[in-house]
Amino acid sequence: MVQSAAWPEIPSRVAELFRRGAEIALEPPADWIEGLHEASLSGERMRPVAEDPVLVAAVRRANVANLRQWIAANVRNPGARVPANLGPEVLDTARDLVRRGLDQRALDSYRTGQSVAWRRWMEICFTLDAEPGELRALLDISSLSISTFIEDTIAAVSARMESERAELTRGAHAERRAAVTLLLEGAPISRARAEAQLGYRLTGPHTAAIVWTTATAAPDRLEAAAEELMRSSGAAHRLTIVAGAGVLWLWLPVGAVLTPDGEDPEVRVAIGRPGADVAGFRRSHLDAVATQRMLMRLTSPQRVARYTEIQLVALLTAEPAQTDEFLADTLGELRHADPETRETVATYLREQCSMSRTAERLFTHRNTVLRRLARADKLLPQPLADNVLAVGAALEVLRWRG
Repeated sequence: MVQSAAWPEIPSRVAELFRRGAEIALEPPADWIEGLHEASLSGERMRPVAEDPVLVAAVRRANVANLRQWIAANVRNPGARVPANLGPEVLDTARDLVRRGLDQRALDSYRTGQSVAWRRWMEICFTLDAEPGELRALLDISSLSISTFIEDTIAAVSARMESERAELTRGAHAERRAAVTLLLEGAPISRARAEAQLGYRLTGPHTAAIVWTTATAAPDRLEAAAEELMRSSGAAHRLTIVAGAGVLWLWLPVGAVLTPDGEDPEVRVAIGRPGADVAGFRRSHLDAVATQRMLMRLTSPQRVARYTEIQLVALLTAEPAQTDEFLADTLGELRHADPETRETVATYLREQCSMSRTAERLFTHRNTVLRRLARADKLLPQPLADNVLAVGAALEVLRWRG
């Protein structure tokens, strides 16, 4: 923690300015918050975090919690030293980082976010009715307050991460997690040893899934979703790895396509392709990871997704800027058309351009289908008949996009 002989006394006028600034900061604009999130997830050290949707959501929650704690403390007692934030959002983030094998370097997000918060705070300070000397004193104590709060929080979270790491290195959970990590990395671990540590056979079929939530962690809800997934698969058992406060990694000894209900609106499921033996164990999980990342990248509203459904969309949306360009070039104004028109075109293409089957699938009249397709042709940059594959792919991207 940042040490000091004594916290400086705050003149009453400066304290009042501090309070007024904090009251203004109580309702930060949305773009202000997004700038904080973007900065906190930037940089090479943060890449492992930025590529994991559950960790991204956790960091965003921690950012907001830190911001609220500092602001609220300065409304109550302006300029006083703000206690380190050890609320549930911050501690859940620390636990998730450790369970992903990350260390305290991932806490750089707090410092990079601090620079954005400091700039925004200075903007607020310069709007206050303050004399030059008062403003200088306000900025001096603000700089000390923000940096001390962040460093105190990092020190406290680092200590909690060490405790969590020590806990994870003991017992059966640590052995299972270590064995799974070796298998996923393709490290030389014997099948017999891995099976003994996992309590799960690696021969035969496997289907992997990731069950997660970006809401406040709710282990019982994740476990309920995992149980429902197992029941729907017909499997008698499963391998479960707690990969974070809000995420489970699952493997089921089945080769069938899983069809869970996804009833819990806060819990999401990503499912890999079935595979066989150790190679299938690994590949199916990587499929599930790719599916999860695509859902989060597109802010998709879908709660359940299978890799077999999203493989093409995942490839097409790997680079967001290129995706937007592809959609604009391919669909033109059809992107903004009413849902019925877009769904009619998509169904028509899925039904291999059969007018009668499209009408039957949509429970509508054939003439209605004709009118909607004619409307689509006017909105498309080139006729549908000349660009069937690209239009179908672009509409599939829109279907998954939030």
